[in-house]
Amino acid sequence: MSGICGEAFVVLAPITESDQTIIYGRNGLREPPSDESAVTEVRYYPASEDSGSLKCDSAEIDGVATLSVILSQPAGLWGAESGSNEKGVSIGLTFSDGHPLDGKLNATDLVRLGLERGASASDAIDIMTKLNAASGPDGESKDAPKAAFVICDPSEAWLLNIVGSLWAAHKISTSCLALTSGLSVGSKIDRSSVDLHSKLQAAGIWDGSAELNFSAAFGSESARAWPTGEPNGEGTFGLLQMFKTLRTVGAERLSLSSQVSVLSSSGLSCHWLTATPNPEESVFKPFIFTSGAKISPLTKLLEGENQTLLHKLHQNRKWENVGELLMSLERTCVDEVNRFIGEHSGEPNQELDELMKDCVEAEVKFYR
Repeated sequence: MSGICGEAFVVLAPITESDQTIIYGRNGLREPPSDESAVTEVRYYPASEDSGSLKCDSAEIDGVATLSVILSQPAGLWGAESGSNEKGVSIGLTFSDGHPLDGKLNATDLVRLGLERGASASDAIDIMTKLNAASGPDGESKDAPKAAFVICDPSEAWLLNIVGSLWAAHKISTSCLALTSGLSVGSKIDRSSVDLHSKLQAAGIWDGSAELNFSAAFGSESARAWPTGEPNGEGTFGLLQMFKTLRTVGAERLSLSSQVSVLSSSGLSCHWLTATPNPEESVFKPFIFTSGAKISPLTKLLEGENQTLLHKLHQNRKWENVGELLMSLERTCVDEVNRFIGEHSGEPNQELDELMKDCVEAEVKFYR
């Protein structure tokens, strides 16, 4: 899927406020020429049984039982740019370039498939790379379709880069990482496709004379400084700091729907999505997976429409009139969700079923 990319940020313990959480944030972007009318839907799909054949955006594959997922999807597509599942796995697409041949999976297909089928970050890598090998783009050349992903769960975070039928993955070992458009796996390769080095040499992509740097070999390196200053200090970085990071970046260039996930191995993971562009003028709404979870129909396209109703109302509002009130609403929501999570560290309950739906409806009252 050419032209879809994102800027992503990952913070791990001990920098996070809880030493058992990973905080993931992503702004969806469009590479120039940007389409300012681009719309991102936010959709929730409950777990399902094996449904036989599955038609993705670019390929048809065998279906399997799926996990519950919440997704940021480019309007009208089956696949996703970013999202999370009920097991606390979050996946974000940070770079894609080139179109696979018809009948082959593309980058957004892989994001959704990894979330629907992966119970951990490592599991998602297995699934995405195996599906790519079976139904993904062929080719071992610099011109093959490229994609870069960040994949997190409550205990670890990975970078996965795929170029044609080749791939490399790196387990993030630093306490924080900022990613922008381009391949992100360098010389530290923890997992890879079979015979990666020899295949790169045979294709003339790497001469074998120096240490392999995967992204440099393809001429597509990603580098990004933290816009608000690199996080440091044990237990100092939390949800609000990630909101600030995404809003600072979002003010620099056209940003679409944004996501922040606080992934916890001991309590409830919570996912915050704007479902609207420009995070500096958007409200992050919370979602927690429950057996009866629902989200607002305002975040998805209705038949015959080219915008979600939330996007349309957001586009037509005057931020100078409502911005302060909406930021107050967001702060109240953050306080209430954090308090609930602190008091209910076990399984989610039905009180959270319509958490995002209620927040969306509270937001749109200020727009009408």
